Amino acid sequence: MEYKDYYKILGVDRNASEKEIKSAYRRLARKYHPDLNPGNKEAEERFKEINEAHEVLTDPEKRRKYDQLGASWQQWQRMGRDPGGFDWSQWFTGAPGGGRVHVEYGDLSDLFGEAFGGSGFSDFFEAIFGGIGRQRPQTWTGTRQARPRRGQDYEQPVEITLEEAFNGTRRVLEKDGRRIEVKIPPGVKTGSRVRIAGEGAPGVGGGATGDLYLKVTVLPHKVFERKEDDLYCEVPVDLYTAILGGEVNVPTLKGTVSLKIPPETQGGRTFRLKGQGMPLLRDSKQRGDLYAKVRIVLPEGLSAKEKALFRELAELRGRRNP
Repeated sequence: MEYKDYYKILGVDRNASEKEIKSAYRRLARKYHPDLNPGNKEAEERFKEINEAHEVLTDPEKRRKYDQLGASWQQWQRMGRDPGGFDWSQWFTGAPGGGRVHVEYGDLSDLFGEAFGGSGFSDFFEAIFGGIGRQRPQTWTGTRQARPRRGQDYEQPVEITLEEAFNGTRRVLEKDGRRIEVKIPPGVKTGSRVRIAGEGAPGVGGGATGDLYLKVTVLPHKVFERKEDDLYCEVPVDLYTAILGGEVNVPTLKGTVSLKIPPETQGGRTFRLKGQGMPLLRDSKQRGDLYAKVRIVLPEGLSAKEKALFRELAELRGRRNP
């Protein structure tokens, strides 16, 4: 039978305190937990070793016996004797149920919820510690069966344009050789998650399969700035329309609409166009608003006559000519 070095498995010194042992155990258990390493048999076996080492080294009676066994084993090795000739019988205990043992996964329920159900402890543990009572009262006899556990959810980032967020769009994903077409609804924002049921990791012990989530990022737009369900943009207005009034075209994500500009409109004034923003995610028939900010555009390439007219206007307004 193979001797197991539980101190080496946890990476702690033989004089380590119980606190140091538990700390090492928690760190390694998080790293090798089967839920975080789906399908990884090596991680699963490592997890079982870690749990077994924790069970022995945090139980005073088991640790005392294990340390005595370890001293004898090391002395046997130092004498250069054949490992196969070591007398294990003096260390064996009578395990209940014909060698089967109480199986419990330490305090992993505090870390990960229901613990992963494996095939029990090693032959070394069963032979040496099978008959020693457990340090926790909640025990059962025999190999623990895995309780059904829901599979892990997967998350896949996806980028879409503002137009796609406005109209809704589709993405085609490939998973396990299959093509999955996913509908992304209108109104999604950066950070929205689109759920595809049953496309995550397989469940454990007959549990339900997890889900796949698309995590949406809406790309910046060259015209519009989005704030929640509202849109913001600038509208160029020529000087004459700003002074005399008139109409200008305002872009929206559904085309252009006409906006009436009152006479003597100042630059920076913002007009609200109700219902011209983004559709609401939960009700695409409802939409936010569009806020159009006036940006006055001055005329260029003025003729001598046009400049003279502006000078005349300046005089009428009591301003000095340059």
